[in-house]
Amino acid sequence: MASVTDPEPPRESFRLSMLLNDTRYRGYTFQFIALLLLILFMAYLGWNLVRNLVDQGQDISFEFMGQPASYDINQRLIPYDSQDTHLRAAFVGVLNTLLVAFLGCVTATVLGVLAGVLRLSKNWLVAKLMAFYVEIFRNVPVLIWILIIFFVMTAALPAPSAFRGDDPDSSMLFGAFAFTNRGVYVPRPIWEAGSAIVVAVFLASLVAVFAYRRYATKLLYDTGRLLPMGWPSLAILIVPTLLAFFALGQPISLEYPELRGFNFQDGIQVRGSLIALWFALAIYTGAFIAENVRAGIMSVSHGQTEAAAALGLRPRRIMSLVILPQALRVVIPPVISQYLNLTKNSSLAIAVGYMDVTGTLGGITLNQTGRAIESVMLLMLFYLVISLTISAVMNLYNNAVKLKER
Repeated sequence: MASVTDPEPPRESFRLSMLLNDTRYRGYTFQFIALLLLILFMAYLGWNLVRNLVDQGQDISFEFMGQPASYDINQRLIPYDSQDTHLRAAFVGVLNTLLVAFLGCVTATVLGVLAGVLRLSKNWLVAKLMAFYVEIFRNVPVLIWILIIFFVMTAALPAPSAFRGDDPDSSMLFGAFAFTNRGVYVPRPIWEAGSAIVVAVFLASLVAVFAYRRYATKLLYDTGRLLPMGWPSLAILIVPTLLAFFALGQPISLEYPELRGFNFQDGIQVRGSLIALWFALAIYTGAFIAENVRAGIMSVSHGQTEAAAALGLRPRRIMSLVILPQALRVVIPPVISQYLNLTKNSSLAIAVGYMDVTGTLGGITLNQTGRAIESVMLLMLFYLVISLTISAVMNLYNNAVKLKER
């Protein structure tokens, strides 16, 4: 029997044969070989592509991005005209894609959470209506919904000339919003000196609202003391901003749309193509998110609800403080996939004439310059970057809200 004082046996020196015979290294060896083969395969594809392009007298160049685009874009967030470069046209398309993706994700989340919660309502009519919404919208292709909403807006809404009369504002909503078959006209904010301070105060108030709600939730979990959430959050958000707004002499004003000639002038025109794409993507994706929310809620033990009710919590508090925080660990992962699908489905915008990055860079620019490989590569790179960004942000949020094991 060996003594406890005996020296440790010498470790076996590393040999190349251990890469295959030793289980400690064999897995790494196979992974390295697979990675090397993949790199060689991709390099061969790239070399073959370059060789074929050279044989046809072509090369891969992105100089075309600096040439004049020579086409207009109807919906844009930044100044642009037809004499700007293809690069700026592509950037306008990128902003349009990000706009509809952001609006769609926010609206789909609100609709999905509401529909998912109401599907479990004890009210038979409400539950069946939400089930009807989910089954109808998620079982019909999103492109059909985009076309339906666009055609309904075009056919049902009046032309701008219908607002002509002795008092055109009487036909406008609150005298500021005009819904026409050419789009929706809304007031445009005019930023004057001091407006940046008002915006900064609003953003700081928004951060303060989240901080207060986080503190109130922590206090509830630690001590059981329940602070009001609604009116303090509203006061923190509105009061400082209003004080800054009036103290600085109302530096933000509105420019209202006015009917001049055959169309509305001034204000902001939100085209029907954007609205149709936004609503269709939001309603379609919201139906899938509703099922994710319903599954997450049903994954929470019914005993949690009974225990919370026994403590005297109201149903709304039970849902917001007990059920939903536990359901998020089930809800968020599939919701990430729905956000990614919504962003990629926005490429269907060309069907209704909304100029997103697929319509600019992957459409008109590609056809004008003939640079299909470069345009498609840039298009793939954009969708890859935006998808990875959405996934990374949502995974950070998922890690923040998941249950912490003791």
